[in-house]
Amino acid sequence: MLAGAGIGFYSVDLLPQRILQQVTNLEGLSSVTAGFGALLGTALGLVVQTSYRRLEKQVRDMPPDRLLTRAVGLVVGLLIANLMLAPLFLLPIPAEFVFIKPMMAVLGSVLFAVSGMNLVDTHGRSLLRIINPNSVESMLLAEGTLKPSTTKVLDTSCIIDGRIEGLLDTKFLEGQILVPQFVLQELQQVADASNDQKRVRGRRGLDILNRIRETYPNRVLINAADYEDIPTVDAKLVKLAQELNATLLTNDYNLNKVASFQDVDVLNINDLAQAIRPNYLPGDDIDLRIVKEGKEPQQGVGYLNDGTMVVVEEGRDHIGDELAVVVTGSLQTSAGRMIFARPKTSVVTS
Repeated sequence: MLAGAGIGFYSVDLLPQRILQQVTNLEGLSSVTAGFGALLGTALGLVVQTSYRRLEKQVRDMPPDRLLTRAVGLVVGLLIANLMLAPLFLLPIPAEFVFIKPMMAVLGSVLFAVSGMNLVDTHGRSLLRIINPNSVESMLLAEGTLKPSTTKVLDTSCIIDGRIEGLLDTKFLEGQILVPQFVLQELQQVADASNDQKRVRGRRGLDILNRIRETYPNRVLINAADYEDIPTVDAKLVKLAQELNATLLTNDYNLNKVASFQDVDVLNINDLAQAIRPNYLPGDDIDLRIVKEGKEPQQGVGYLNDGTMVVVEEGRDHIGDELAVVVTGSLQTSAGRMIFARPKTSVVTS
C-alpha cells in the first residue's frame, strides 16, 4: 500500500500540466495532483493485496497433484504463446501502431496460460501417470505383460458396512486402498446427524476406518481430490475411479449399476458374500434351530450362519428346537437364496 501510494504521489508529476489546469489553479496544482496520486496508489495497493491473499489461500488449499499439473500447464501455455507470437515482432508496423505488439504479446500469453491450466485440470492425472510410470495408477508392468493390483476406491456405505476390515485381514483384497476426502466428509456428516441410528452408523464407520489405517498404514491412503462442479458423492467416486483407472469398492446396488454402465470396474461386497455362501444340494443334512413359524401351515423357519433362510416343512411344532433337517431344494431370488428342507425322524436337542 505504501509503495502504491508513493508511486502514485510522484507519477502524477509526469502528467501534462494542461490537463489539470482546467480543474484547479496552477498554484495548488502540485498538492492536488500529489494527493490524487496518493489516493489512487493506495486503492491500487489494496486491490493488489486482496488479490494476493485470495491467490495465496487458493494455492494453500489446492491438492499437490493439481498444483503440479497446473504449473506444468502454465509453463507449456506460455511457451506455446511465445513461439506463436514470435513472428509478430518481425512484422513491420507503423510507428503510430507500435503499441499493438506488446498488447498482443500480453493478451496471447494470458490466453494460452489459462488454456493450458484448464486443459490439465481435465487430463492432469493422466499426465502424472506418464511422468511417473511406476506409480500405483500405472496400467502395466514388464512391457505390458503383467498387470499390478489396481487401486481400490472405498465408498461410504462400504466403510460403514464393516466387512472391509475382515477382507483386509484375510489377505483376499490386494492393492492400495484409497479413501477420498469427500467420502470422509460425508462420513463425518453421518456421524454428526441428529438421528441416533445414523449417528451410531457414522461413528462405527469412523472407528473401522481408523482401525484399518492403523493396521495397514502403507495401504490405506487419503486422497485429497475433489470435484466442486459435481454435486453428488457417487458421481465424484465414479469420476475419481475413471481418472485413476481404479476399482470401486462398494455394496450400493445403484452405484454398482451406474459405475458399471460407465465402464468402471466394481467390486460389490454383497455379490462376494453371495458367491461364497455354501451350496446345499438336495439330500444334504443341516443342523438348524427353528426360530419362527412359516407362511404356510406347519412350516417352520430357521437361518444359517450367513443369514440364508431355511423353510422347514412340518417344522412348526419344533420352534425353539435345534432340528436335523434334510435339504429338498433351493430357490434363488432377487432378495437372496432360500432353502427348503424337511425334518429327520428325531429332534437332536431341545
